[in-house]
Amino acid sequence: MTATAAPLYTDIGAGPVEGAAYWLNTVDDVRIRIGIWAADAPKGTVLLFCGRTEYIEKYGLPAGDLAARGYATVAIDWRGQGLADRLLEDTRIGHVGKFSDYQHDVKAVVDAARDMGLPEPYYMIGHSMGGCIGLRSLYEGLPVAAAAFTGPMWGIGMAAYLRPVAWALGRLVPAIGFGNRLAPGTIKEPYVLSAPFEDNTLTRTREMWDMMQAQLKAHPEFSLGGPSFVWLRSALDETLDLAQMPAPDVPCLTFLGDNERIVDPTRVYSRMKGWKNGTLQVIEGGEHEVLMEDLAKRSAVFDTMTAFFAKAG
Repeated sequence: MTATAAPLYTDIGAGPVEGAAYWLNTVDDVRIRIGIWAADAPKGTVLLFCGRTEYIEKYGLPAGDLAARGYATVAIDWRGQGLADRLLEDTRIGHVGKFSDYQHDVKAVVDAARDMGLPEPYYMIGHSMGGCIGLRSLYEGLPVAAAAFTGPMWGIGMAAYLRPVAWALGRLVPAIGFGNRLAPGTIKEPYVLSAPFEDNTLTRTREMWDMMQAQLKAHPEFSLGGPSFVWLRSALDETLDLAQMPAPDVPCLTFLGDNERIVDPTRVYSRMKGWKNGTLQVIEGGEHEVLMEDLAKRSAVFDTMTAFFAKAG
């Protein structure tokens, strides 16, 4: 895997000073970007699978938390977001042809980590959509000693009466040639720039909210709005398929905010109930992004997570 230097905007990222970014080309010729921090860390490397709409600079701060505990971090700009290749002419709409395409990104990242000699063992943190991609990757043989998930998208949060409508539209609209259009109920503006801090669904910590706003204002090229109909259809299909599979035989630790409103918490509870070597930890006073909370909550999560990794590795 040939990696070439890519920009890493340290003006908006709070990661360790030794961070660097690289371009990778996937087997289907899509250019993605990765960020690497603390590449010489002694305890192993965390493959950090970001959520939908995210970008590697957002994870500079978590990379610093992991570096302080002895772990290197590789974060990913998935295809269709961040500075990776956008897949539609309207770059404000999140899109993927099919969810299995994300596995090409995963393979490129693992190959690059090995080629660069990043320290083993490897571990995985999957947040939100990255938790869906990461779960599929475990079934595909992702070479990690253990996995952690935060607010994993193992089901999409929506009112029960809307679910059949979403299923129907997710199939009908692409079938008539409009699958690249914005899914209903979403907008083309980033959530953190269009929603108020009060009662937002991401974090209860104003400092983190302000950081995310500042990042997008400084670099609007990171901005991404709602998903396409094709993304919605593929996500619904993928999460349903994964829900019907037994848990993989990989040690797992999952964190879920007690006020989760973006992913479907019932799918998380159901999955973790059947994960024989898995543990679910519910974060009191937590929203969707438990890695983007106040210092006390964040430190507790990273202490628990890295102790779990150390035991598994």
